[in-house]
Parts: sequence; structure tokens; C-alpha cells
Amino acid sequence: MTETFFVGIDGPAGSGKSSVSKQTARRLGFGYLDTGSVYRALAWHVTQGEASTDDPDAVEAAFSTFEPEISLDPDERSVRVGGTDVTTAIRTPETTAAVSGVAKTTAVRPKINELFRRIVAEASQPGVIVEGRDITTVVAPDAPVRILLTAHPDVRAARRSAEMGAADVAKVAEAMRRRDASDSTVVDFLNAAEGVETVDTTNLNFDESVDAVIRVIDERREGGRDGR
Repeated sequence: MTETFFVGIDGPAGSGKSSVSKQTARRLGFGYLDTGSVYRALAWHVTQGEASTDDPDAVEAAFSTFEPEISLDPDERSVRVGGTDVTTAIRTPETTAAVSGVAKTTAVRPKINELFRRIVAEASQPGVIVEGRDITTVVAPDAPVRILLTAHPDVRAARRSAEMGAADVAKVAEAMRRRDASDSTVVDFLNAAEGVETVDTTNLNFDESVDAVIRVIDERREGGRDGR
């Protein structure tokens, strides 16, 4: 059985990693795994049990009964937990507020990372674009393709503001800064580790960003076939 080709893409909010990863998956015929949706699904699962994600014991206990089904189709991103469709529920403000507690539960992160690797290994697609914040360093440090997608903070804030339909870019920038600062206490997703290719999208439009990522993937795939 041919091993699924693993592409790990990390980066801060507003770098374009979600939209670029999805389009890259479409163009290559790969699957797409938004790891953030798994964290959101676990947060939803915890709160459904009327527990708080600020309680590490509660998060660990919830994970023991956590049975997610994650679609890898970039055009149909459905998420189910225990047979319940939570695709919309995991995007509510309540669930969003609860996600950071899950991310900070260090005891459960290795189990979630193993879940990501299993999802990729069992994928029906020839490859999977896995997008998140510690994919290149923790989840799959030996992946054949590891990319840090980044952009200048002002550009990231403007992009995220446009996505949200928000007029106050400064307010969005501050919210992103706080989130990045909080998440960076758990994992470094702002600096490329050794062997990780940086793709800076500051001066690239969407199509150019996708092309840049695909070039990196093609180079690594060709290198692998040549035995390098």
C-alpha cells in the first residue's frame, strides 16, 4: 500500500494558510485537514458534557469518548462527533471561546497529534494537506513537505478584516496579536524550524500564493522520486 503523501503547513492567523491549503489540495487532488476543526470539535464535546475546557482533567476525560469523523474533501468540510453533525456548532462564539483551553491541555495534545497522523494514514487520497500551527514541528517533523506560510502582520490583519467584513482593521489586528501571543506559549508557529520552507505571502495575491506552495511541493516530490 502506497503511503499517503503528507504536506504540513503552519502559520499565524491571516497568513492565508486555510484558503491556500484548500486550493492547493483541490489542484493536486489531495485531501485537506483543518486541524483547528478537530480542536474545536473536542472543545464542543467537552462543553456538551457541561464541563469547562479550563479544567485539564475534564478535557482528558472527554477525549476518552471523543470519536470524530472529519471529511478531507476541501469542498465539503463536514465534522461529526459520535454521529452528530457539528460542522456549524464548532464555529459558534461559545465553542470558539472554549478552544484555547483544549489547546493548552498539554496532556491531551500528543493524543490529538496521533489522531491527525492516523487520519492522514487512513486517507483515500494520494496526499493530504494538513494545516495548523505545530504540524511541521510536532505532528509530522519528518513529513516530506513542511511549509511555514506567513505574511507581515499589517497584511494579515487587513486580510482577516476583509474576511470578517470588519471595518476596524486595528481592532482585528489587536485580536490577532492577542491570539498569537496566547497560542505561541504552547507552540512556535511564527518561525520556521530547520528543514521547513518559508513561503511569505506579503506581496503575493491568492493565486500566486497557491502557486508558490505547489512549487515547493513539486520540488520535494521530484526530489523524493530522484532519491535525494
